[in-house]
Formats: sequence, structure tokens, C-alpha cells
Amino acid sequence: MVVVVFILTAQARSTFGPPAPGLSRGQRLILSARLLADSDQLTNPFDPGQPEKDFQVLLGDSPTIISGHLQAQGLIPNADALLNYLVYAGLDTTLQAGEYKLSAGMTPIEIAQVLQDATPKEITFNILPGWRLEEIAEGLPTSGLSITPEEFLEAARNPPADAPIRGHLPSGASLEGFMPPGSYQLPRETNVDELVAYLTNSFIAQLDQELLEGFAGQGLDLHQAVMLASIVQREAVVEDEMPSIASVFTKRLEAGMKLESDPTVQYALGYQEAGGTWWKSPLSLDDLQINSPYNTYLHPGLPPGPIANPSLGALRAVAAPASTPYFYFRAACDNSGLHVFAETFEEHLGNQCP
Repeated sequence: MVVVVFILTAQARSTFGPPAPGLSRGQRLILSARLLADSDQLTNPFDPGQPEKDFQVLLGDSPTIISGHLQAQGLIPNADALLNYLVYAGLDTTLQAGEYKLSAGMTPIEIAQVLQDATPKEITFNILPGWRLEEIAEGLPTSGLSITPEEFLEAARNPPADAPIRGHLPSGASLEGFMPPGSYQLPRETNVDELVAYLTNSFIAQLDQELLEGFAGQGLDLHQAVMLASIVQREAVVEDEMPSIASVFTKRLEAGMKLESDPTVQYALGYQEAGGTWWKSPLSLDDLQINSPYNTYLHPGLPPGPIANPSLGALRAVAAPASTPYFYFRAACDNSGLHVFAETFEEHLGNQCP
């Protein structure tokens, strides 16, 4: 009898690992025998090749309930066999409530291991249209990625020489403007170099022939087009107005007029402690005199670089501006976010709010 017990427990240990320390000798024997009898159902996938599906463990769900749900959803063949393994391995007390991605192509033992950690393998990282690099960096500490804002800004301001995006940038340019807005699903272990490469490659991927030909038709290279699109992005509240706003700036550039765009001044001013924002509003007359190459009230033409990360809508507006006679625009007085446009400066002055 002693020999039989030894053989059973040794075989179970070899196949399923060591038993939980708290089990009695009798429990180890019974569970070892049950596991060996159900070995094929525990060590093989129930349905190989099946895709992942969502599986939820609620707070307070018992191991019995969880095993039953797994069988009911076709993820495992035998709830009792899995429950025996959980108790044998001591995993029955460490199952975590949460959302999981499981597949019948996993073995029940693999599923049991996954249910020990509800931490998602992927995170969602969001970039809003019109954010500058510093605002993207501010989202990192709560993103689930182990990347510091300082690491990100260093990488974004000094991209590696062999990065594909480098072919689209002038020497010394940062990646401001080349981090497309969007919601990104990323592995939790993504490092800073991988993040920067993923975002900039996403930018390159959206550059279709129509977009590039549109920029060229406006006499803009890619970097210049992104500069102008970043200004359009920050000026526009309603996306439908972007082509009209782009038209105003395009006409001003053609006429040799200053762009006189508030967002370029806001970019030059930087972070405002008092308001807790990177985009001071409203601007004062003194603000409009800030000595910066980004101040388009003082300097003609485009600023030295983009001031934010534009959406695809803003890029398309620059590639294909609306056909308008306008040289001026200002915010409408109804707080709608819309603008009123004008052909002449006199008309523009007449559009001031009372």
C-alpha cells in the first residue's frame, strides 16, 4: 500500500507539480489519483485553434462557480477535474476577480495559471487631437506603461537617426506633430523606444498618395504641412470648419501676410502654473509680444515646427483647403465654437463681439 501511495503521488508531482503544503496525506493521495485519471483533460486543450473570448470572474465567485462557468462556456471539458487541480496546486485560494481573455485552445492548467493574475496584458493609451508632446507625456504615469514622462520626452525630442520617421524630418527636428491622435492598444511591457516607433509608424501609415499630393499642391513639404495642420487643429473647435480655417492660413502665406495665430503664442508661452494648462486663454496684449520664433504675430511664415499633434482631419484640410475668399476669422459670439470669417480687415473688425 505504501508503494502504491508513493507511486501515485510521485506521478502526480511529475505531471502537475508539487501539491499545496496545507494538504493532508489523505488529500494528496485522493487528489493525485483523480488528477492522474483526468490527466488528458487537464494537460490538453479542449478545442485547439479556437480564438480567445472574454471571461469574467466576479468578486466572491467560488472556485466551484468559476470552474462551472468555464465548462459552460466551452473553455474546458471537465469542471470537476479543474477544481481538483486547483485544490491540489493550492490555486483555489488565489483566483483573481477580473476580466480575462481565454481560449479553448489553452489547456485547463494554463487557464488556471492565467486566472491568478487579472492584470490586463494590454493597456489602452489615448492621445487627444491637438495635444503637444508634454501632454502626451503627462498621460504616461497612469497609463499602465512603465515609461516616465522624462524618458518619453527625451526620445521624442531626439529620435534615433535610423528611425523611419527621420526621412520625413529636417535635421534636429523633434517628433512634435508626428504622434497621431487615437486610442492605442499596447502590450503592458512596451518600452519607450517601442512606443515612439509605434506612434510614428502609425503616422507614416496614414500618409496616402492623395494626402501627399495635396501637400505638394499647396507648395508644402511634409514637415511644413504638419506645422500648418497643427495650427489648424488648435484653432478649430468644430472639425467641419478645418478646411475653411486652412484656407485662411494658406491665403495668408501666399500673400506674404503674418499668420497671427493665437495657438502659436500659446505654444511659445508654455505651461501656465496659474491655470494648470499648456494653452493659456485668453491671451493678453503683452502675451502677443513674446519674443519667440513661434510667435506668428511677430514673425512671418510658418513657425519653426509643429505646435501640436494634428488629427487626420486637420492634415486633410491642409491638403485640400476650402475655396474661400477669406483672410480673417474669429470666434463667433454665441459660444458655439464656430467662427465667423471675413474677406477684409474692416469686415473682420465688424465681427467683434459687443
